[in-house]
Amino acid sequence: MQAMQYFTAAILAAFVGYVAAWYVGAIEGNFALLLLLASVVTGAYWLAERLVFLPRRRRAAEALEVAAAQRRAELDRLGIQKVDGDVQEAKSRLLMQPWWLDWTAGLFPVIVIVFLLRSFLFEPFKIPSGSMIPTLLVGDLILVNKFTYGVRLPVINKKITAGTPVQRGDVMVFRYPPQPSMDYIKRVVGIPGDEIAYLNKRLTVNGQPVPTTELPDYFDRDAMRYFKQFEEQLGDRRHRIITNTDVPAFVQGASQFRFRDQCRYSVEGVSCTVPEGHYFMMGDNRDNSLDSRYWGFVPDENIVGRAFFVWMNFGNLKRIGSFN
Repeated sequence: MQAMQYFTAAILAAFVGYVAAWYVGAIEGNFALLLLLASVVTGAYWLAERLVFLPRRRRAAEALEVAAAQRRAELDRLGIQKVDGDVQEAKSRLLMQPWWLDWTAGLFPVIVIVFLLRSFLFEPFKIPSGSMIPTLLVGDLILVNKFTYGVRLPVINKKITAGTPVQRGDVMVFRYPPQPSMDYIKRVVGIPGDEIAYLNKRLTVNGQPVPTTELPDYFDRDAMRYFKQFEEQLGDRRHRIITNTDVPAFVQGASQFRFRDQCRYSVEGVSCTVPEGHYFMMGDNRDNSLDSRYWGFVPDENIVGRAFFVWMNFGNLKRIGSFN
């Protein structure tokens, strides 16, 4: 048992060390991998507890009870009525789960439920930047549907069910192509085969201007200024966007991404043909969004899920609810 204590302490220390190194930026962490490993390790302890350790403790408790009964019988035969010691208390101590099983087998049900929910159903995210204003604000805590576009295996992100095709206008979380360990959130404006143009701050899909209605100016409380606000309609989805009249239309600093030859840049903006199996993404805060105009297309294998609900914003509870 002492060896198991040291072994378990080493495993827990390794997990803590990984999280600490991730937190300080020494390594690029992978939360899905961490949850998978935690589920496997705690699951192994949970099985060992059910099959080995708990039966062993029960046998020891039963042996103690038998020995105590025999001792009482012998003392009764000798005419001794008073017996020292509390057998039930000693039995409870024998049946008690040791600390190293509390921190492994005891946590397995919680960890595996979180792992399954996060991997196959819903995953929470926090909005870190203003690229999706006015649809999503900094500090919004959102839920992402992990099965709409097809169920994917955790860690390797391999799709195992077809799901619903990605639609123009969807708000999607994906792994950032230049750095897949990071998750980004943007709006889908182009699906495979589309000809997307964003020229002079007007979006065109397959040669057809996206229906746009001007709205009252949007006041950004963080920037303490007003921005031009419009309502766009992509397919049957209506959503709001904002633009900054002080920012020019041309795209400055686009990288050398894959399929860049499918894009044409000019002083008016950019137009691209979306390759098969890829998507063109843009933020609703059009002049403050690092998106496909700068780093290219999102491949299907990078999809995480469809964002659909704000479940909390601690600075503004009115934010709670669904969004387009």
